[in-house]
Amino acid sequence: MNVFYNEKGMGDVLLVTLKEIAMEQREVERKGDIARLFHVESGETVGYHLFNVNQYGGYKKTGMLSVDDELIELMNRIFKENDWDHEFRAPTSSSFVVGHVDEIDRHPNADKLNVCQVNVGHEQLQIVCGAKNVDEGQRVVVALPGAYMPSGMKIRPSKLRGEPSNGMICSIKELAIPMPQEEPGILVLSDEYEIGEDFLAKYHQNV
Repeated sequence: MNVFYNEKGMGDVLLVTLKEIAMEQREVERKGDIARLFHVESGETVGYHLFNVNQYGGYKKTGMLSVDDELIELMNRIFKENDWDHEFRAPTSSSFVVGHVDEIDRHPNADKLNVCQVNVGHEQLQIVCGAKNVDEGQRVVVALPGAYMPSGMKIRPSKLRGEPSNGMICSIKELAIPMPQEEPGILVLSDEYEIGEDFLAKYHQNV
């Protein structure tokens, strides 16, 4: 589950993504301040839009959000007060974690790609990355396989020009967070971010 909020850019609405789906396959039903997005053929729920968030206590964080107890409580309150029979639960782990780039090799089949070995705390992942500023020794944000980006895209294990890639090293634009960045490319974190920790939770603690 991915939750996004940007009151200045998109209005007072929480965007909740549950599944990846093409726009032409999507239908919407609305009751009160909640719109349910669902697959036109199967009827499966793929997301929600929760409107007028400030009427329910408000939310001050911006960008892609850490799905913590505070956010879950707010979302469940909105559902209850709009007579929807649904309850959210906080995920047991984060899909966006702090990784450490242990090693980089040039991609054997693509001059502009690098094959990175990235420590995400509980395991090491091979991730193919095209950012010019990626380098060994960096702390970076990793979207793990199964993560949903703010665009709605789901991160899947794949092969890029023949090399396995399990996850994505993220830029600020891809994360859709208002965080300063000195150079284009991936977001490089300071040492205050611990390898393997929930990036979004730590980021929102600091802003």
